[in-house]
Amino acid sequence: MTVQLNHTIVHVKDKRASAALLAAILGLPAPTSYGPFVVVQTGNGVSLDFADEPGEVRSQHYAFLVGEDEFEAIHRRIVEHGLAYWADPYHRRPNVINTNDGGRGLYWSDPDGHNLEIITRPYGG
Repeated sequence: MTVQLNHTIVHVKDKRASAALLAAILGLPAPTSYGPFVVVQTGNGVSLDFADEPGEVRSQHYAFLVGEDEFEAIHRRIVEHGLAYWADPYHRRPNVINTNDGGRGLYWSDPDGHNLEIITRPYGG
């Protein structure tokens, strides 16, 4: 077996709300519960397991590779939810979609400050 990422834990203030918002924005199935986690399952078998954090939440970066049709739908849902988005990870180019590596990409923040990204082509590819 090759090494594969199976899951990662996302620390947030409200695991149910954060997981539900991410699943809604990405167009993924409704989150499920597993032990103390609320789980968002991606299409490639990797899950994001949301956990309530009683202390300070440290911002992390999560990037999602999507197709062109999914990109359009996700971008539309970001706008419909009234979320700001940027072309760059430092949030210096608001309301712009980047065209890095011949694809498209954008960044937005979740309620806890995690830097989320969608891209249509892997970087360097």
